[in-house]
Amino acid sequence: MSLRPDTPLDGPAGAPMGAPADAGALDPFVVEVIRHGLSAAAEEMSLVMTRSARSPLLREAGDLSSAITDAEGGLVGQGKDIPVHLGAMAYTVRELLKVCPAATLREGDSLIYNLGALGGNHLNDVKVARPVFVEGRLVAFALSLAHWPDVGGTWPGSYLAAAVDTFQEAIRIPPVPITLADELNRPVLDFILHNVRDPVSCEGDLLAQIAATRAAERRIRELCGRHGTGVFVAAMARLHDLSEAEMRAAIRGIPDGVYEGEDFLDDGNADGSPARIHARIEIRGDEAVIDLSGSADRVTNFCNTTPFIARSAAAYAARIMSGREMQQNAGALRPLTIVTRPGSMLEPGWKAPVAAGNHETSMRVVDAMFRAMERVIPERLSAGGPATSGLLAFAEPLPDGGWRMLYEVHAGGEGARHDRDGCPAVRVHLTNTSNTPAEVIEANYAIRVERQSVRRGSGGAGRHRGGDGIVRAYRVLAETMWLTTCVERTRIPPFGLARGAPGAPFRIVLERDGEARELPGKANLLLRRGDLVTLEGSGGGGYGAPEGIHGDAHGDARGAGARGPA
Repeated sequence: MSLRPDTPLDGPAGAPMGAPADAGALDPFVVEVIRHGLSAAAEEMSLVMTRSARSPLLREAGDLSSAITDAEGGLVGQGKDIPVHLGAMAYTVRELLKVCPAATLREGDSLIYNLGALGGNHLNDVKVARPVFVEGRLVAFALSLAHWPDVGGTWPGSYLAAAVDTFQEAIRIPPVPITLADELNRPVLDFILHNVRDPVSCEGDLLAQIAATRAAERRIRELCGRHGTGVFVAAMARLHDLSEAEMRAAIRGIPDGVYEGEDFLDDGNADGSPARIHARIEIRGDEAVIDLSGSADRVTNFCNTTPFIARSAAAYAARIMSGREMQQNAGALRPLTIVTRPGSMLEPGWKAPVAAGNHETSMRVVDAMFRAMERVIPERLSAGGPATSGLLAFAEPLPDGGWRMLYEVHAGGEGARHDRDGCPAVRVHLTNTSNTPAEVIEANYAIRVERQSVRRGSGGAGRHRGGDGIVRAYRVLAETMWLTTCVERTRIPPFGLARGAPGAPFRIVLERDGEARELPGKANLLLRRGDLVTLEGSGGGGYGAPEGIHGDAHGDARGAGARGPA
């Protein structure tokens, strides 16, 4: 599957009302004011979410994203949220409009959905899309994405490592109205809440999402009122053009050629061996083709992902490798053609399990692209880091038959760069969520956090060292607790660059009745009172040969292998 944005239209029904005849006649200062206004509106959406949501995953960890698109679904404004979400949201409204045409939408309506086929990712990421009308004209969409701690399925938390299809993972929500004329559509809400394990939290999170889209709607109308609807719509088109020009200029700065790199998931093939992600990058003038079709076939666990997430990861890596601070909107994607292969783990079909692909497989795409460009632009890259969610998901059954869900992600050490050591205890690349404070965990769950520290010495050696990981230990205080582990880099450690040493891999240990055993990175199991689960986060890879080691400055570690320039 080759994904490339269509040429944007002027408006949903032709030229925008009141738009200048020549987009070049727009006042550039007004364009900048509107750009910052859109970004501020998206930021306000995220603030509304963190203040109003019920789940600690949203209130504390911030596993949410906010975006604004133009009337055709082209991403034009985003919060400082999660890159993998925002990249996929560049397609979410475009795909939504294919099944819910603009002519069927009304002011005050908003739609809820989580299907991967609609520009989506895994089913836990529930979207609320609000069309924004000004004087009866559709001018934009406000889009709120939130990771719900549970959306039904076989296992509490909706992550089943051995799932054979997506129906085992969660309830699938097609686009349905959650508000009509700004009134809550209670029958739809009740249907959803009867299919999740923590309906109280889910309802609170959903109401926060609706409130966030309403906040964005107010700001967009204010911008239109201040500058004129035509100018507002034309300014969005201009922003796309500016980002396209900047991305093309960045690509022209890379030598023409073909560059290849690979990285691996810890497992996923039928025989349990590592599953390959391969990136072939062809630079031709001011355009780039990123071909991911050489990646492994559909894997046997929940690490498949959608082509939209693959594209999100590739677009993120391209922006990082550009070395520029550019606005990531629909225009920046125009010079990129990204190819996936039907039947591969990056395009496995819409019924494949994809719960972990969001934050595990997407990271391997970034790493494979970095390995491809290691010899060309090493000064723009970092060595391997904790490119995984590092997820431990605890589910506590309650006496009344309900559940409490704790979805907790864990950091590691950042990979070193050509000019500095890696930072300790951070998230990297496509995720930037925070940890949940120990006090919040202990106040809300039958869990005691017994240790939280830096994992000293876990960073890889090099001219610049990789950052150190973290250690966090959880004591179970309930009679029983359901646990999901979803952690990569337990077998294949974060790589070093330019002959830097790899970092230490992730490690999860269960202590029970005085005995300790290591847990697999992807598993579902039952815990009992007194169990201690300790996660040790990976260290980052080093950069450059450690003192006293000589040889090829680029090394020959598996995964490297650029070919080019042609």
